[in-house]
Amino acid sequence: MSVEAEPRMVGVDLQENEENRAIVEAVEADNEDLTVRHMPGLIRLTKPGRLVINQASVEQRLGRPWETHEFQLAIVSYFGEIVEWDDDEIVIAWKH
Repeated sequence: MSVEAEPRMVGVDLQENEENRAIVEAVEADNEDLTVRHMPGLIRLTKPGRLVINQASVEQRLGRPWETHEFQLAIVSYFGEIVEWDDDEIVIAWKH
């Protein structure tokens, strides 16, 4: 009998500002089981297994074009590995 381990938590801490709130709303819409924690000046997004940031979802909420490299300006820290970062999405997960 094998026991499957629970997925490890991944997450990202973002600076709290108006533009980043749109990113948070997009991430909430695209990720089930997401936990959002507001702290002074910071928003922590955590999720078991895999966290996805979709360019189209962010653009929809911002009301303007958004390139994934702009995410670098929002990040304070993250845990997990950035396993994909291209023009359409960013994925944070653990490879092992």
